Amino acid sequence: MRAPACSAGRARRLAGAGRWCVGAAVLAAFAAFADDAPNPPVRDRDREIIPRRPGPSVPEQYVPPPADPRQVPAPAAVLPRETLPVPDRWRIMQALGFRFPWFDPYGQNVLKGDLPIGTEPWVREHFPALADRLGSGWFVNLGAVSDTLVEARRLPTPVAPQASARPGSNDIFGYGKQSTLSQTVIVSMSLIEGDTTFRPPDYEFRIVPAFNVNRTQVEEDRVLRVDPRAGRTRNDNHAGLQEAFADVHLRNVSARYDFDAVRVGIQPFTSDFRGFLFQDVPFGVRLFGTRDDNRWQYNLGWFRRLQKDSNSGLNDVGTAPRRDDVFVANAYRQDFPRPGFTSQGTIVLNVNREGGSELYDSNGFLVRPAVVGDARGHDYRVAYLGYSGDGHIGRWNLSTSVYAALGRDERNPLAQRPQSIRAGFAAAEVSRDFSWVRLRLNALFQSGDKDPFDGKATGFDAILENPQFAGADTSFWIRQAVPLVGGGGVALSGRNGVLADLRSTKDQGQSNFVNPGLVLLGAGADVDVTPQVRVIGNLSHLQFADTAVLGVLRNQAPPAREIGWDVSAGVQWRPFMSQNVVLNASAAVLLPGKGLKQLYDEGQRGPQYSLLANLVATF
Repeated sequence: MRAPACSAGRARRLAGAGRWCVGAAVLAAFAAFADDAPNPPVRDRDREIIPRRPGPSVPEQYVPPPADPRQVPAPAAVLPRETLPVPDRWRIMQALGFRFPWFDPYGQNVLKGDLPIGTEPWVREHFPALADRLGSGWFVNLGAVSDTLVEARRLPTPVAPQASARPGSNDIFGYGKQSTLSQTVIVSMSLIEGDTTFRPPDYEFRIVPAFNVNRTQVEEDRVLRVDPRAGRTRNDNHAGLQEAFADVHLRNVSARYDFDAVRVGIQPFTSDFRGFLFQDVPFGVRLFGTRDDNRWQYNLGWFRRLQKDSNSGLNDVGTAPRRDDVFVANAYRQDFPRPGFTSQGTIVLNVNREGGSELYDSNGFLVRPAVVGDARGHDYRVAYLGYSGDGHIGRWNLSTSVYAALGRDERNPLAQRPQSIRAGFAAAEVSRDFSWVRLRLNALFQSGDKDPFDGKATGFDAILENPQFAGADTSFWIRQAVPLVGGGGVALSGRNGVLADLRSTKDQGQSNFVNPGLVLLGAGADVDVTPQVRVIGNLSHLQFADTAVLGVLRNQAPPAREIGWDVSAGVQWRPFMSQNVVLNASAAVLLPGKGLKQLYDEGQRGPQYSLLANLVATF
């Protein structure tokens, strides 16, 4: 038996510390060798712990003290026990006198699905028939989100060809400062049947409208609207429907509530952990469920993409859906290939049949087909085969995705011929936590096209990406849509997108598989200064995979591959240490490399930057 260690703290608290430690060692040695001697407890006077010699022991016996008949009267043998009536099992706390205000989402709240709506007193008083029909099995969950965004940026901006904001201006590039103020309110309403504490709901009906107002100012004409007479300020608003679905629980397949369910309607869907391929709120039908105590999860779905509002990005259900279908089959396996890591296999088929139609956005710009090449419409079919993983291996966190895109473009507008699609994508983030600091390393590869005019399209593109990667909103390259000035009505990168894909817009345009591709290497850190404050920093080096297509579009020699360095920093403040109120602020700058200077250096008015402040309040 090991003798208890002596510490400096004990020595200062006890007189004769040295004698006590020697005495403890002697007692331990005596107990170890005196096999036939009894085993009296030796009490550690500081920690109140009674060490014993290993071996069989007798359970401690506890005899409760006798009841005081003056305080606890004995129950009568022939009388039933007295009980306290309560309305139902959900309102026991209220029967004991606890009351919570309606605006407290953490106390018992009938608006947040904590209490059945059919047994609520005011519902029974004013709507007795409805209360009887709902009973004690239906719950209501209401939510509201206020999203306020203030953003300032400088982007490469062309001078309008018809008229200039400044008489005598004959430069290709104009003044690029822009600012945006956007306010979005999202309201969610769900009606749920079933006690969801331990099992999925039997039925769920959900509707989520969203309302947006925005104001944007720029320094050049024809940036906000196709008509240069419209000016350099735009005020706009839109009401969209982000979710509207019915979820039906089909069956339970195990005692631990593995299940099958189907969801029909406008619903959110993300194809992988980081939103690299497809993250949208389309209309669709999705069959999903779990197996093997939730170790397996699966999705089988068909989705029809909806039109988007040009300035808010919200769904526009007032127009016909797009002729753009997405078929998805994926499966997740937890704790594979080792505990703590989840693997996902994905097959996605995107069938786009919008080649026979044109679309002008609400600002008057042509977005389908894109103004590139001969600007003729085209259809395409592409299948994505992918693997994604997310979790930890020991103390190292790993998130990764790999995709292969295989398909056919019926007539690429740049090549002006059919093309076979053969493209690839890979991304990974490795991180490690050191107490209150997380250090991250990021790497991403998007294949590019070496010959825009051959029969192969080898530039990877997604369906609708929204990557949470390499800084996401804090990054200039990911946050901003960088236009390809002088190369048609397309952008080098879309807003809230990492890919260099030469699309008209990410939300309304078609995928394009003749593009320069991208190579990104970066590092970052998340520092939790306090439970309320997190500081975020990112540094990324960007370069094109191949610039042949950029040379063709600009009618010049292919520029150098280097885009430059994306440097960003941000801070997140959660005053209540929850997600109810979150303030994000960030600043980013793109330090141009040789390739970007060759594309944009003439007439530039300063560095390209992005500043934003975002306040999100949630109930």
